Amino acid sequence: MPTIKKIGVLTGGGDAPGLNAVIRAVVKAAYNAGVEVIGLEDSFDGLIYPEKSRPLTPRDVTGILRRGGTILGTVNRGNPFAEPITTPDGTFDYAERVLEMFRRTRLDALVCIGGDGTLSISYEFSKKGIPLVGVPKTIDNDIVGTNSSFGFDTAVSFATDAIDRLHTTAEAHRRIMVVEVMGRYAGWIALHGGVAGGADVILIPEIPYDPDKVARCIRDRDDWGARFSIVVVAEGARPTGGAVSVVQEARGAQPERLGGAGMRVAKELEERTGKETRYVVLGHLQRGGQPTAFDRTLATRFGGKAVELLLEGDFGMMVANHPPDIVPVPLGDVVGRIRTVPLDYDLIHTARALGVSFGD
Repeated sequence: MPTIKKIGVLTGGGDAPGLNAVIRAVVKAAYNAGVEVIGLEDSFDGLIYPEKSRPLTPRDVTGILRRGGTILGTVNRGNPFAEPITTPDGTFDYAERVLEMFRRTRLDALVCIGGDGTLSISYEFSKKGIPLVGVPKTIDNDIVGTNSSFGFDTAVSFATDAIDRLHTTAEAHRRIMVVEVMGRYAGWIALHGGVAGGADVILIPEIPYDPDKVARCIRDRDDWGARFSIVVVAEGARPTGGAVSVVQEARGAQPERLGGAGMRVAKELEERTGKETRYVVLGHLQRGGQPTAFDRTLATRFGGKAVELLLEGDFGMMVANHPPDIVPVPLGDVVGRIRTVPLDYDLIHTARALGVSFGD
């Protein structure tokens, strides 16, 4: 078993509430095991550029448990292997530069915190010989292999609070209120936030919707006296036979950016029902703010387990939430896949039993 004396920790991809809680747990668990921690700023850029790394001690992470964002910064770009990088030292192949700097800084292992993109990059470096452990991060809850990721609970809690607030204005004006939430190609936030917020219609990517059926549901509500309706739309929702709404097409290694689903649904419903309709896009508000107690706890468990796996020499793994335990799963079984909402998921059945429409 290799001796671990010095590890690096980095955060990559979109930010999520709970990142600082993981960093804190990694630093404290490592320190108490006699292991030095180097914080790598802006994801793997912290290895490429020497000035973007610094030692982290328990003193450096005091008070960050409750903070959103990440003290290390993050980047969310396309495939960094796709083109060379230029530094003051010259132009380098991305992977070779990271490997060189990993050795030059005398690191023994890495803790890589991120979503599918960061974990995919980490897996490539794992195959190239860097000892590492991945920590799943996403508000979308779409990482394969783990029951939940930190950031999701905070995002759902915020979406629920927003829906609660929209109920009052929708009822006062007898309007349809459409709420667009994040989630990419998975409907976890829309489903959980919609059910918790008492939405009347929930549109998710896994179930293509028929605008006419959604409109019929709203007219039926009007007929029995409910003069307003709340419609929650995942950003990846699409009509039957149609495509997702995008604000920017894919370019090279940069994936397409989703957006506009809420506006499209609002227009469709106003045309079909004649009711005044407004839409709200929660967007990056779901990423910000303090993490919930659940996310702080889950993030802390992930960070502690990641250090434990490194000390045991269990590399190339991702820590995962398999209640009641945090367990390792091979990165190779995780990357390149999306965890979507199963059509037989009990929360879908419960929502249908309560009269929620999914537009099908």
